[in-house]
Amino acid sequence: MIEPQRQTGHAPLRPDAGDATAVAEMVADVLRERIVKGQLTPGDRIVERKLSDELNVSRTPIREALKLLRVDGLIEISRHRGAEVAGYTPAEALDLFDVIASLESLAARRLAETITPDVLDHLEILHARMTEYHRTAALEPYFDTNSKIHALVIASCGNPVLIASHSRLMLRAMRGRFMAIMDDNRWSQAVDEHDQLMAALRARDVDRAAQVWGVHLRHTGATVSQMLEMQIAGASRID
Repeated sequence: MIEPQRQTGHAPLRPDAGDATAVAEMVADVLRERIVKGQLTPGDRIVERKLSDELNVSRTPIREALKLLRVDGLIEISRHRGAEVAGYTPAEALDLFDVIASLESLAARRLAETITPDVLDHLEILHARMTEYHRTAALEPYFDTNSKIHALVIASCGNPVLIASHSRLMLRAMRGRFMAIMDDNRWSQAVDEHDQLMAALRARDVDRAAQVWGVHLRHTGATVSQMLEMQIAGASRID
């Protein structure tokens, strides 16, 4: 199993990088990436003072960034413990990815019906790059490219309601997607499912595209749920 690197540093943000809202968004982006890639895990506390010193920004945009992340469902804020990274249960993982699977399956169906040569070419380039990252076990570049493929399928489906609904759910699901590819067997299975999607899109096979992509996301949800179950079991043995 591949272990993600836990990084504690980040290049300081420029205090003059824009207005307070822009700085808050930058801070939120830093924290989102750390949560998604396991540098911050469920239950970890986010200490305003330490983050302010690290990123070289005042505590006001830090607080605004934390509010944004709470709306996203990525952190919880309480009076006594402050800001903590949120998680989800095995059952919640299944429910979350079941809904995402339905949305992405519909997006794949619509895309197969209407795909243009330009979009297909773009997907081909990303797919080739992603499979090479898998071959060389380059986890983070793989994940970033994989995410671009999923985003392009959604963005190109032509349904703005679907796009908006999917966007909010994916903020919580990204951490689970990264967890899933840390399982070597699931990682290889996921690449095969991407191969199948590309074949369906090349053939304009709408039913096959929808079926493959729905299964792909449900497999991810099942893997995340199983990994969370294992974490709970491991914690119980330690206790």
